[in-house]
Amino acid sequence: MTRKVNVGLVQMSCSADVQANFRKAEAGIREAAAKGAQIVCLQELFTSLYFCDVEDPANFNLAEPIPGPSTDRLQTLAAELGVVIVASLFEKRAAGLYHNTTAILDADGSYLGKYRKMHIPDDPGYYEKYYFTPGDLGYKVFETKYAKIGVLICWDQWYPEASRITALMGAEILFYPTAIGWDVNEPDATVNQEQYDAWQTIQRSHAVANGVYVVSVNRVGREADQQFWGGSFVAKPHGSLLYLAPHNEEVVHVQELDMAVSDHIRTTWPYFRDRRIDSYQPITRRFIDE
Repeated sequence: MTRKVNVGLVQMSCSADVQANFRKAEAGIREAAAKGAQIVCLQELFTSLYFCDVEDPANFNLAEPIPGPSTDRLQTLAAELGVVIVASLFEKRAAGLYHNTTAILDADGSYLGKYRKMHIPDDPGYYEKYYFTPGDLGYKVFETKYAKIGVLICWDQWYPEASRITALMGAEILFYPTAIGWDVNEPDATVNQEQYDAWQTIQRSHAVANGVYVVSVNRVGREADQQFWGGSFVAKPHGSLLYLAPHNEEVVHVQELDMAVSDHIRTTWPYFRDRRIDSYQPITRRFIDE
């Protein structure tokens, strides 16, 4: 049976004004809904600048409980518009305990739950280990009104294990809220292009390996020494691109997904059937050196 799902991507720039960012995101969700979106995904940490470029204790003031004020506000919007919202937020779990978390609000305004980012980077310009405790909820799928979705966050996108497990749990679409860009001090344009190509390629490979749609939503604009590269995209279950956003513009895009394509791809390229699960135990080791 043919089933179509319309997904909305909100690629935007952010400022130091949290409320202005939230209003911009709300406007993007409204625009996506007006264009027919049923599920709308926002970029990673959309309410603020990407603060992990420095280690500053003042930035912990940006965190909030989940559920909390932002999810309350988004639940009202989801119910009004009849859309599912995928919202990446800075979670304060307890004093001194914080997570990089995405909340899922269903189309009736109900709070379906949250996913806490599992893989936490610590690199120049991305000092996330200072702020975020690694997720302890495991990989998650959410049964929304329109589709069963999996949500992973930014650095998770480099790990095929994360996408595989989420797909094995029944996810029909993988969403990746993201914040990644180029170092403005990098003089070699080839290096920048290779970095972007790698980022896109690894996520398209998750679509291929798992026979699912992949939706990756990145931020755009200059923040400190990062030029966030946008380039949000939607990949089909065989890896080809259905949509590619520009590098330097804010954009709200809605893409129709034909869910029958995933069933066809998985039938004709039955990777799940041929998995040798009896041989995979070594993957649980840090490194195979003995």
